[in-house]
Amino acid sequence: MEYQHGGDIYSREIALDYSANINPLGLPPGVRKTLKQCVEGELCSLYPDSSCRALRQALAQHHGIPEEHIICGNGAADLIFGLAAALRPERGLVMRPTFSEYEQALKTVGAKVEYVSLDERRGFEPDLEAMCACVRQAKAEGRAYDIAFLCNPNNPTGIPSRKEQVERLAWECERADTLLAVDECFCDFMEEWEECSVIPALKRFQKLFVLKAFTKLYAMAGLRLGYGLSFHGELLKELSLVRQPWSVSGLAQKAGEAALKEKGYVKETRALISRERHWLKDRLEELGCQVYGSRANYLFFRFFPATGNRKIGESPEVFPRGWLYHRLLEKKVLIRSCSNYSGLDFGYYRICVKTREENEALTAYIREVIQG
Repeated sequence: MEYQHGGDIYSREIALDYSANINPLGLPPGVRKTLKQCVEGELCSLYPDSSCRALRQALAQHHGIPEEHIICGNGAADLIFGLAAALRPERGLVMRPTFSEYEQALKTVGAKVEYVSLDERRGFEPDLEAMCACVRQAKAEGRAYDIAFLCNPNNPTGIPSRKEQVERLAWECERADTLLAVDECFCDFMEEWEECSVIPALKRFQKLFVLKAFTKLYAMAGLRLGYGLSFHGELLKELSLVRQPWSVSGLAQKAGEAALKEKGYVKETRALISRERHWLKDRLEELGCQVYGSRANYLFFRFFPATGNRKIGESPEVFPRGWLYHRLLEKKVLIRSCSNYSGLDFGYYRICVKTREENEALTAYIREVIQG
């Protein structure tokens, strides 16, 4: 089976991985120290707290949300599939292109998935007005959606929606009795994250669920730690019933507690990502790539060889499939081909943002294969 995500460094030899959107600063020092203490102590010999009480208390203080409104999981993906298992939805709504796990989770329970397709001519800007219209229409026709997923900022485009737009969608979902699951896993990389996050508005909505993860921001992908926040008490109970009792390891829980104390690390991360994203965008455009308006820790772009970028609406079949991805792979450089995102073809790619030294190495490889 073809690997569907970034980070596949195990099936081939990779020297430079730009396919997974992980913090280039690596594990925070406090987290590394905590993990070392846990390994040297007795923690790994003990069953973890299945309720993640200490971690939930730390998260409650971090977000200003009572701990009974927080649930932890084995990464955000664990909770996405948990929502499907708990709700058993018949109909779901997602944008496209977006993170494939939403659609995959819905299909595991036999749900019918409907889409709001983003327009290339508008730069793939998230269309929350269209989502609102779909929710209203479905309710009016007596076929309301059970759940709608929104990724903010969107993956793979990195383009965010303002919190006022998300709140309008949340109100439409509230009136339609549709759960709105907002994935904010990449929101923390933005210097202006307050403009997009709806966590402060959670208490005003019963049908709003926010997904978060330690995976990307704190470079803890291998530890698997995510969480959800919601004032929908019944939903949290149902989620607790379908999740495995020890889905979050003791190591992950302790690492999460330590990560929340790393305020300086987060500030440094945001500054680095903002600076390097602009630099990397300029270099890609100099090489003839069409780069879209990401404000996350990754860039979404298109490139077609020989004739450069195709015109909007021109058939992609005349170009070699995934040309840039395969040419870089020959040099042991891995980027994310976006061809398996619903609504995209083989000319679209995504790369993460790293340090200047790494970014210079990547752009040198891209320049070499394009000019060669």
